[in-house]
Amino acid sequence: MASQEIEALSAVLSRLPGLGPRSARRAVLWLVKRRETALPQLLDALAAVRDTLVECDICGNIDTQNPCGICADPRRDQRQICVVEDVSDLWALDRARLFTGRYHVLGGRLSALEGVRPEDLAIGSLIERVRAGGIDEIVLAMNATLEGQTTAHYIAERLEDLPVRITQLAHGLPVGGELDYLDEGTLAQALRARRPLG
Repeated sequence: MASQEIEALSAVLSRLPGLGPRSARRAVLWLVKRRETALPQLLDALAAVRDTLVECDICGNIDTQNPCGICADPRRDQRQICVVEDVSDLWALDRARLFTGRYHVLGGRLSALEGVRPEDLAIGSLIERVRAGGIDEIVLAMNATLEGQTTAHYIAERLEDLPVRITQLAHGLPVGGELDYLDEGTLAQALRARRPLG
C-alpha cells in the first residue's frame, strides 16, 4: 500500500494528457527511486516553467517573452496568419518550418456538446487583427474533426466581409496511406478535394 503522498502525486500526474493511473504510478515510482538526481531536476524545471512562461498578448502562444519570439521576429511574414486550435498545433506546424507567417491560437474549438461558444475562443481578437489591416491571408489550420471544421466555417463567415484571402489546410490521403485502412471521413474529404493530374 502506497503512502498518501505517493497516491496524491500519482493522482496529479494521472490528470496529464497521455498518462493514466498506471502510467502515473510508474512515473512516481521511477522518481522515488531516483529522488536524489531526477526529482530536483524535475522540481527546477517545473519552477522555471511556473516563473518564466507567459501567454503572448498578440497570438496566444506560450513563450518566455511577450510578445512571443514568433510575433517579435521581423523575418516572419506579417501578412499571413495561420489560425490553430491550440498551442500544441502551433508548435507542430512551426517545427515543420514550412509556414513563415505568424499565428493565432484560438484556445480550443466550437463544441455544442462541451458548451464551447464563439465568445469562449479568441475569435474576436483574430477579427481585430484582420481589421487593423496589413493581413493578406488567413490560413485556417483546424483539426479535421467535425468541431474543427465547424470552427473553420464559423471563422470564414465572420471574415467574409473583410479584404482578406481565406485558405484552409488540405485534408485527405496521407502519404503512404492505404485506402483499406482509412476511415470514411478521410476518404470522403480526399474525394471532395481531388484535383486534375498533371
